[in-house]
Amino acid sequence: MSVNRSAYTPVDVPRGLAGVVVTDTEIGDVRGLEGFYHYRQYSAVELAQTRPFEDVWHLLMHGELPDAAGAAAFAAETAGLRRLPDEVSAALPAVAAAGGRSGPLAGLRTALSLLGAAKGFRPLYDIDADRRREDTLVATAAVPAVLAALYRLGKGMEPVPPREDLSYAANYLYMVTGEEPDPERARAVEQYLISTIDHGFNASTFTARVIASTGADVAACLVGAVGALSGPLHGGAPSRALDTLDAIGTVDRIDPWIRERVRAGERIMGFGHPVYRTEDPRSRMLRGIAQQFGGPLVDFATEVEGRVEAILAELKPGRALHTNVEFYAGVVMELCGLPREMFTPTFAAARVVGWSANVLEQSQDPKIIRPAARYVGPGAPVEVPRAA
Repeated sequence: MSVNRSAYTPVDVPRGLAGVVVTDTEIGDVRGLEGFYHYRQYSAVELAQTRPFEDVWHLLMHGELPDAAGAAAFAAETAGLRRLPDEVSAALPAVAAAGGRSGPLAGLRTALSLLGAAKGFRPLYDIDADRRREDTLVATAAVPAVLAALYRLGKGMEPVPPREDLSYAANYLYMVTGEEPDPERARAVEQYLISTIDHGFNASTFTARVIASTGADVAACLVGAVGALSGPLHGGAPSRALDTLDAIGTVDRIDPWIRERVRAGERIMGFGHPVYRTEDPRSRMLRGIAQQFGGPLVDFATEVEGRVEAILAELKPGRALHTNVEFYAGVVMELCGLPREMFTPTFAAARVVGWSANVLEQSQDPKIIRPAARYVGPGAPVEVPRAA
């Protein structure tokens, strides 16, 4: 039997796999040089501006936008999956207490594992496409309820049960705050959620696909993705961007504060992106949403954005550094009443749809993702010394 030796020959690639194409996907793409990204064949920003969250969820799951009847059926189907199993609800107080300062995102990992066990999730390798889809819907519908319950329990408040008559975004805000949100704020959060459903092969999405390639169950894939998202270099920036605004404080402090950080080599949170070389289209959309609300926070954020870009252009010529999604995401979520510790969990409540779509796509590929590493330790073999 002939052997394809090229399959076993290590290939050097950039650190972090930057720019390395590892598979084909029909889910979407990020075109960083153009400042454009899309879900399936549609502009993600246009979807956020014109369609409800459930329609975009349907698009990623089924490959097409639903008609009116299909949209109503899908919204009803997913709303009916929001209530958590008793086994999961009963465990959440202990999860919240154990999590302490780690917060809802850490607790979500535990809750997803419990959900998978309670719902009898089986390995992707052993189930058909319909069951795989069902498991992703169950898990995705549960994530907002888990996150909201863990937040409220951590604050000494009772969880708020989900409502099936509210949209995904409005129900999430309702479960977090305990009050039905006004339509303007619910829509603003919905647009943010849609804009962050998917974004190429980011660290958490790639993690989910690696786990899916082993044939593990949906819960295992999503737990791994949440773990990757919890890292501050991936999902932790929206609240840190607002912390930057707080640290600057007033307009007269913007220039000296920014210059000091840039000269010290510190990163300005909310600016720059590893893929985009133009303005982040998500930031542009969210800036517009923030400006519709208006107010001192929005005015100050806009002033800071302009001065930071000008100072970065002066001190780092040749590098186009613009606001990324986190900068105005923090502003919008603050204006809509979400507490800062829920900013990254809210990101997870959106991205779980993208993770699920990628898990389903990866589950169709029988090839396990198994890269290689270059060994750079002491030369081998060396004789093992005898025990004393």
